[in-house]
Amino acid sequence: MLLSYLTLARRSCEATSSMIVLIITLALASLSPQGFAQNSLAEALQQQTAFLPVKEAYRLDGALSDDGSLRLYWQIAEGYYLYQHAFKVRELDNAAAGTLTIDFPPALAKSDEFFGDVQVYYNEADLTATLPPGQPTLTFAVTYQGCADAGLCYPPETEYLRVDTALGSVLISAARPPVSDAQAEVSPAATDMTFLLALGLAFLGGAILNAMPCVFPILSLKVLSFATGDPAQHRRHGLAYLAGVVCSFLLIASVLITLQSAGRWVGWGFQLQSTGFVIGLAYVFAIMGLSLSGLVLLGGQWMNIGSSLASAPGTRGSFFTGVLAVIVASPCTAPFMGSALGFALTQPASQALAIFAALGVGMATPMVAISASATARRWLPKPGAWMDTLKHLMAFPLYLTSVWLIWVAGKQAGVDTMAAASAGLVVLALGLTLLRGGQGARLAGIACLICAVGLGSVRGDTPQAGAPSTREGTVAWSPMALSALRAEGKPVFVDVTADWCITCLANEQAVLFTPDMTRAFAEAGVTYMVADWTHYDAVIGKFVRGHGRNGIPLYVMYGGPEGSAPVILPQLLTTSIVLDALETAAR
Repeated sequence: MLLSYLTLARRSCEATSSMIVLIITLALASLSPQGFAQNSLAEALQQQTAFLPVKEAYRLDGALSDDGSLRLYWQIAEGYYLYQHAFKVRELDNAAAGTLTIDFPPALAKSDEFFGDVQVYYNEADLTATLPPGQPTLTFAVTYQGCADAGLCYPPETEYLRVDTALGSVLISAARPPVSDAQAEVSPAATDMTFLLALGLAFLGGAILNAMPCVFPILSLKVLSFATGDPAQHRRHGLAYLAGVVCSFLLIASVLITLQSAGRWVGWGFQLQSTGFVIGLAYVFAIMGLSLSGLVLLGGQWMNIGSSLASAPGTRGSFFTGVLAVIVASPCTAPFMGSALGFALTQPASQALAIFAALGVGMATPMVAISASATARRWLPKPGAWMDTLKHLMAFPLYLTSVWLIWVAGKQAGVDTMAAASAGLVVLALGLTLLRGGQGARLAGIACLICAVGLGSVRGDTPQAGAPSTREGTVAWSPMALSALRAEGKPVFVDVTADWCITCLANEQAVLFTPDMTRAFAEAGVTYMVADWTHYDAVIGKFVRGHGRNGIPLYVMYGGPEGSAPVILPQLLTTSIVLDALETAAR
């Protein structure tokens, strides 16, 4: 029985591997700014260049006036405008000084789709700010925000001025000048992060990924296959699994680096912002569940139609088990991963790839250790009838995962897409069942598989991106809303989440959205903002990377006066962690 079980498991993995390769290819070919599912990367970049870069749309110049005040002058491109209420000039040398008083020239009244009735400037904006007396050199952060008449609204932009009152000079820089630790903002490359530390954190994060609910069911059965058999063969399988995991992480890292070099604000799990990839992954989980339930026997004959994978040596199946493990791990973010990956993508490509490789090594280490250690294998349970029962039980978490992914697809692309993808699952099951029959049944099964793929590619009306539903007691995040609350001195908690992020959903259900925690936020006077990254959103991506992370969940607590450093909470939350952050913000 054990031999037949292991043969079935190997065939299931090999059959699933070809499906995974197809899904990865389709997903990488479908990247677009609207969920990575409509246009090619070249078309996406062409769309992004339809509007001017922010510093070309608004050109800032500065000078000292004869009366010692600071003159700030913006030359505004045609068809663009700046908001009067968004101008802020903040002194960085003295955090207690706050913002400077600004004298505004007359502005035009405008009914704006983003802020309602506002005052704006076209063509130029010439402002004057009163400088604090008695300081020969000062450093300022100048914040402004504008939109285009064509419909694009930029997030708030900050430039930095170094003013020398003795020489009468004003130097403008896009990079923030060095400031004290008390004033330092969070940046992508944290000052206490080093390359070696990032390697260590990535390794630990990868090891913890094995315990995540999206990965553990896949690996548990593979581990049990090491209980008996040839130890040398086990070691080869372990090394093949290691190669599959590391190669997959390197592929993801290469795609991330390429997209970010092209100006795309993407992060860990970005492929789940593609509805097509989500549906394909749901189909993979369904196939694996059917196989474990014994309802579908995935043999090697039909796989020879498009692939010779099944006839290859058995270690190839272990390699693609590693590929599958990485794919199903994408909805999860383990502790230590966030800061390590955020640091990685601010470094040269060679160092970034090394950190992703360390993540893969960490994830593969437990499997490799068990495959190579006779002592570890002796600790494994003895084979028996219970293994067949376990195999059947493990199918049900896979079915539930498939249902959850179909729900995510519905949240991304509407109920019509969810219904079509669900129908595709039924046709997929029928096709796999027919493949077990004669020649005619196999041809019918192949036709059903093609039909299932077609149903999975149906797109309904896509919900408007950037307008997430919010729970009671929360507000939708936007750079403008956050800046307005911070300018008023109100504490703010920002929750960057997504429907496809398992860690996010677990934190929300266990901690953040409980009645007691909702009441604690209200009593502390903290505004709870939700930034929904279920769809691709470059502004949210920029916010995530600006806080030293490259994936979600991201929890940021802003407290105290504007300009004070925010506090980034861990990715796995407890009630005490959040309550402590609320207490600190209230103080």
